[in-house]
Amino acid sequence: MSSFRKSISPKVAFALVSFFLGELGDGLNIFQGIYLVTLGWNEGSVGIALSIMGFTALIVQTFAGDVIDKTHFDRRAFLSMASAATAFSASAILFVHEGNEDHTLMFSTKVIEGISSSFIAPCVAALTLATFGPDMFDEVMASNIFWGHVGATASALLAGLAGYVMYPDIKYCFLVIGFSALMAVGGVQLLPEGDPLMGRGLQSTHHSDAAAGNGTLDGEVGASAVAGDMKNGDSKTVYFNMEQQSAPLDEGEENMVSSYWSVFADRKTVVLCATGFFFHFANANVLLVLGELMGGDNDDGSVKRTAIPLIASAIVLAQLTMSGATYAGDSLTKKGCGRKPLFLAGLMTLPIRCALIIFWKDAGDSWLLSTQILDGLGGGFFGLLHPYIVNDIAFGTGRFNVLMGLTASSFGLGATLSNLLGQMIVEKMGHVASLSGSLVLSVIPIVLFSIGMPETYGQRGNVQNKVMNNDVEIVRSGMGQLV
Repeated sequence: MSSFRKSISPKVAFALVSFFLGELGDGLNIFQGIYLVTLGWNEGSVGIALSIMGFTALIVQTFAGDVIDKTHFDRRAFLSMASAATAFSASAILFVHEGNEDHTLMFSTKVIEGISSSFIAPCVAALTLATFGPDMFDEVMASNIFWGHVGATASALLAGLAGYVMYPDIKYCFLVIGFSALMAVGGVQLLPEGDPLMGRGLQSTHHSDAAAGNGTLDGEVGASAVAGDMKNGDSKTVYFNMEQQSAPLDEGEENMVSSYWSVFADRKTVVLCATGFFFHFANANVLLVLGELMGGDNDDGSVKRTAIPLIASAIVLAQLTMSGATYAGDSLTKKGCGRKPLFLAGLMTLPIRCALIIFWKDAGDSWLLSTQILDGLGGGFFGLLHPYIVNDIAFGTGRFNVLMGLTASSFGLGATLSNLLGQMIVEKMGHVASLSGSLVLSVIPIVLFSIGMPETYGQRGNVQNKVMNNDVEIVRSGMGQLV
């Protein structure tokens, strides 16, 4: 296995794993909802089942990030277990019986799915940072996100095709989840473990700088090392050899970790959490409203067969656009474009999208479907810049993954409230009122981010972070360990 791992480029291995993890994403939730309605579930029960996962993840994500930061276990094992548990719990829908009485299986497995899925993103981010270091993190993370979107596209296409062909018995379209889980778990074995310290956002003190800039921020040592190894045909072994040199955390290294408060109370952290909360509060319900405007129901309340390809097309169009936005954002970043203009560009797509849906609500499905391009642009830039900005803020503090979890929880809270309140407004006041509310709310994150967030490009691991660490160490020396 070791020799085979050496023959695979680490970047390719991460891309493969990201592709299959993308197929495990919650894009199939909407098809699960359709299937449960065909079994006789009412809309309220379906809404609860699909919301339980979100509420559970909302609670667990910050904790999961903290666990991934502190763990002494191989993060690849965490990723394999989380992927398998997510797939098995999501596949439990195959065993749901007809009728609207027994909800225990779905409700319990959605809790498990919410817990396990909360570990996937921090594991991937930690392993990426541990393997490639801070200088190559953006490039490789962009590749991971790109292939995740491609995987989500493939998943939606397969599910939509299977659902349309087998309608109304569409349960076998969920077999794609199990297949993706098996492939993801197998692909994880190809990933290097990397530097455990670097994976939590600390500069390495034990490892050489030979692997992609690990332990250095100027990039010259890492870049020249990798370039030299590529000329000698050894670039694929650099990352594998690095994990063989791994040393366990010692007390001195733990003392390098900043306090939770110093990271969570940072102005940039607060602004990012608030911006993401309001963006998702305005955004999450829009796709539901769009689906309701496009699809239509049968007399019994179930979704029409013709709505399935429309729903799949909406997901696919958004994911394809996200892939393009990820590629464009990565290219612009490499050319020196800052985080702030790209992030703001993503935020500004939402009010335009809401306005167009309101204007085109009676224009036909094709016009409504085209607004998903804006969803893809906004989601693509947001999803790409999120880990970039978190790493800019947290690198050097040892709190990278817990901050990823905290921000994800903030975003999830906004999305959960959006679906809950947005659908209540639809029921009481109609689709236009709900979309108008999203339109007004979508202005808040633009104002917050433009005024409150400084540019973080080029600030990763800067003197400010080092000073913060030194301050924490001084406090520890006088008062004992705080962390």
